This record gives sequence, structure tokens and C-alpha cells, in this order.
Amino acid sequence: MIELEGVPELIDPVMVAAFEGWNDAGDAASGAVAHLDREWKGEVFAALDAEDYYDFQVNRPTVWLDNGVRKITWPTTRLSVVRIGGTKPRDLVLVRGIEPSMRWRSFCNEILGFAHELGVEMVVILGALLGDTPHTRPVPVSGVTSDADLARTMDLEETKYEGPTGIVGILQEACTHAGVPAVSLWAAVPHYVSQPPNPKATLALLNRLEDLIDIRIPLGELPEDARAWQLGVDQLAAEDSEVAEYVQTLEEARDTADLPEASGDAIAREFERYLRRRDPSAAADPGDGSYLRDTSGGLTLPPKRKAGPEPAETSEPAEPSEPGGEDPAAPAAPPEEDGTPPQA
Repeated sequence: MIELEGVPELIDPVMVAAFEGWNDAGDAASGAVAHLDREWKGEVFAALDAEDYYDFQVNRPTVWLDNGVRKITWPTTRLSVVRIGGTKPRDLVLVRGIEPSMRWRSFCNEILGFAHELGVEMVVILGALLGDTPHTRPVPVSGVTSDADLARTMDLEETKYEGPTGIVGILQEACTHAGVPAVSLWAAVPHYVSQPPNPKATLALLNRLEDLIDIRIPLGELPEDARAWQLGVDQLAAEDSEVAEYVQTLEEARDTADLPEASGDAIAREFERYLRRRDPSAAADPGDGSYLRDTSGGLTLPPKRKAGPEPAETSEPAEPSEPGGEDPAAPAAPPEEDGTPPQA
């Protein structure tokens, strides 16, 4: 039974979720939700029972000292709520956790139970995948949905994938069957620099989230962190001629594929974001977020391909060849229905 006595009535709430693990290359997706929670000072109002969903030999609890007292933090999924101020206030319900080890249907039903009780209007699930994308170019972010009407009205891709999936795909489909509009946003992380964190991919996800739900997100030091990350990878790549040559090949393929996007809708979206950030009246008031009541390193090249035609460059989300594979350097495989990726 869901108890929400400490949560006030929410304004146009949108649920934003991300899960560490298979769907979170470079920790980009979980990092985005953590940024929202930190900037708007979210307060946790619920946590799922770790015993129900996690194998503690896979996701181990951690022991730590608090003023000399030993405490245990269990792997779980927590929900918090933040209020975005400004001229058009609204609320976000943030879901941040670890991909569950078991009982995925019950897990999704519990998340949807919270969404129903809170009056959530839409669920946005963030993910990140490994792909053949150069670190020197803007991070590709694709938006996908299983709802044909939502795809048309919000300029999203309607998923057609068949194959293995992760919790992002399962939750999106659960939302669709429950009649809750759901969208997945996927950032592509360079597979040759998959180690977390990846602030550039996190920033790209937040920018796309801004456009999707029409809010302004305070970015704090994230843009500077993204620039520093790219500079660091530039320096590493410059020290290895083979890596530098490979990056150049990816750049050429990406620039050729993106040439039609150099004008039109892509420029319009960037200009609208620029104007929104210059307009003080459009700025969201981060406030203190406290309105709940009584609540409790290096670069890795892929294996050399055999001679033959190069695969077409794609921004589609991808799946690993073996579900749950943990090789962070493995190139992405066939596209997923929701873009579920291999884990970094």
C-alpha cells in the first residue's frame, strides 16, 4: 500500500527516472537525475524495499561510519519531488535507483502506483548507451516512445525494436499499457571512453529534457565539467596516433551524416534554447525545494573490423550482443525498442 501523507498536491507533475547499470553508460542518465535532485534540493519521500528487488551478491550494500557508528546503505530505488518555480511552476517526481535484479513487473507496477497517486502526467526515462560517436562532436540524443500519437505530437521516434531489453524498456512498456504517456531519452556515449562520469552526455540529456517538457534547468558547473572532460579526452587521444586516427574516422562519418541537420529544425531548436536562457522571466526559480511535510580513465579502441563495407552511421539506440554484458569497450549492437544499451 502506497502512503503519500507527506507529499502535497503537485502541479502538472512529470516523473523523470534513471537507473544505474545496463542502461547507464558513463553514468550519464543517473548523473542527470542526480543533478536535478541536487540543484532543486529534492527531498526523498519514498524508497522501494530492497529485499523485494535486489540480489545483494550482485548489488552489494555498503557499510560506513557516522560519528563512529557503523551504518549500512542498501541498494534500492528512491523517489523525491522538486518544485520548479518561475512564471509557470510545476513539479518533477525524480526516480533514481539501480536496475533491479528480479521481479521487474512488480517493480514497474510499484513505480506506476506512485505515478498514479501523484497524478503524474508523463514519465520520462533517461538512458545512455555506448556507440560509434566521436567525443569531439555534440552528443546524439534520441527520443523514443511506443505511443504513435505521442511520437507525432512531440517529434519523437516510434520504436520498432524486437529483442533483449533492460528496465528502461520494461518500464516504458508498462507505462504504455497503463495508459501513461512515456518517453525514453537516450544519449550515445563514445565506446572508446566509456568510464564514468561523462558530464558531456549528462548535459546533453538535460538539454533534451528541457526541450521536451519546456522547463529551464539550472546547469551549475556542468557545462564547465563537460568542457574539461572533452579537453582531457583530447589530450589522451593526442598521445596515441591510432586513437587519434580512429577518432578522425568517426568525425568524418558523423559530419557526413549530420550535414542535412546543419540548418532548419536543428538550428531553430538551438536558437530557442539560447533565447530561453537569456530571458530572465523564463528562468526557473530553484528555491530550496523543501516543501514536504513530515517525511522520513583511459581510451579503448574496438577490435579492428574485417575488410568490407563500413556499417552505416546511425543515431539509433543499440543493444549489446549478450544481455547484461559488461564489456565497456564493446561497440553497440542492433537498435533496441527503447534504445536499451550495453552498460559502461
